[in-house]
Amino acid sequence: MIQNLITRTLYRATFMHTPASPFDDPAGLQVQEDGGILVENGVIAATGTYAELRGAFPTAEVSDLRGGLLLPGFIDTHVHYPQGRVIGGLGMPLLEWLEKNALPEEARLADTTYARAVAQEFTRSLLHNGTTTALVFGSHFASAVDLLFGEAERSGLRAVAGLVVSDRLLRPELHTTPERAYAESKALIEKWHGTGRQLYAVTPRFSLSASEGILDACAALMREFQGLRFTSHINENVAEIGAVRDLFPEARDYLDTYERAGLVTRRSVLAHNVHPNDRELSVMAAHHCTAAHCPCSNSALGSGLFPLKRHLQAGVHVSLGTDVGGGTGFSMLKEGLQAYFMQQLQGENGVPLTPAHLLYLATRAGAKALDLQHITGDFASGKVFDAVLVSPSPRTPLRAVFDAADSPDRLLAATFATGVQGDLACVWAGGKTVYRRELGLAALSS
Repeated sequence: MIQNLITRTLYRATFMHTPASPFDDPAGLQVQEDGGILVENGVIAATGTYAELRGAFPTAEVSDLRGGLLLPGFIDTHVHYPQGRVIGGLGMPLLEWLEKNALPEEARLADTTYARAVAQEFTRSLLHNGTTTALVFGSHFASAVDLLFGEAERSGLRAVAGLVVSDRLLRPELHTTPERAYAESKALIEKWHGTGRQLYAVTPRFSLSASEGILDACAALMREFQGLRFTSHINENVAEIGAVRDLFPEARDYLDTYERAGLVTRRSVLAHNVHPNDRELSVMAAHHCTAAHCPCSNSALGSGLFPLKRHLQAGVHVSLGTDVGGGTGFSMLKEGLQAYFMQQLQGENGVPLTPAHLLYLATRAGAKALDLQHITGDFASGKVFDAVLVSPSPRTPLRAVFDAADSPDRLLAATFATGVQGDLACVWAGGKTVYRRELGLAALSS
């Protein structure tokens, strides 16, 4: 009889995670200096001090990560696969930016050779920035979405993604019909939903470009298949909101365009929501729907200051997204810092964010948004080992702080304040190393 072999690694590190929300629990941030995380076949089996775990598992292979800071893998809840090559289109509001920058580039993904190269760049960019799970706005072309899922599964990224569907007001080659949207989405769901680390998200672009017929086709998919996620945009830009109001004269507001189709649920993530009304916030809270806050994009496109306090007071769950390429890059550290800035600028209407809040927004909040909190988002036993090691190279600003810091909290604050992709030494997804910076990693054994 062949027995399953257990691969066991004990990671020795200073680690931090937020198994509870710091918005609700002041003790939400948990810190372990000289800690240990025991990983068996890619799943966390135990956590504690290094000394106690070493005593309990004396034969486990040790990976010594001291000198760095180990964090859960980041979770990006709003990012566009076709837009990596148009980052930096500054000086335009949303609708102009879409017309001049995003949509012409998205049309190019009809070419599978081009789409494959973009998929490889996209997954690599996420993983190299410590993002191990992402809610991805796919492509308008089913062949390109198929390539994205394939590359994500090969690379180790957990992609929650889907075919983007629209039937008006975009470029003609990006339009579809309700019947084709349903059929192409169904084929992708049957191939990829639940395959490896991959999950499917039903994805109308936004109500501006999705008729009632498209939204009804999306709702039919949600009813037919179990465990699908839903994502779209909402209340990003004042001109956009006005246009949606004209297209849906019977709807009470922007959210109602999705609500009437039955698309506002526990597994719905709506990006931006910069300009919500009170009714919308109340309904989102009642349905446990998530708002994905994208601070760099909201700043770059001049969309507005995200009303985090109003969301929290209404009971709406909030997560974080990069919104590449309206956003300015794939770093969740930068998004956390920009979220902090945007709240600081709002004075008494803002929420004073701490480093613990930023870590939560970049990790467990995303897991909760995607209903994956039982799988990833923190270092609790039983969860997969999705992790990122912050270990700055010598003679860098962050390394100077790491060498001088007198507390782990200071390390976390500095990581969000100055951390860049080059400060990430290693990334694990499901216990497998998916990125490793060569410099200074001699101590790593896995």
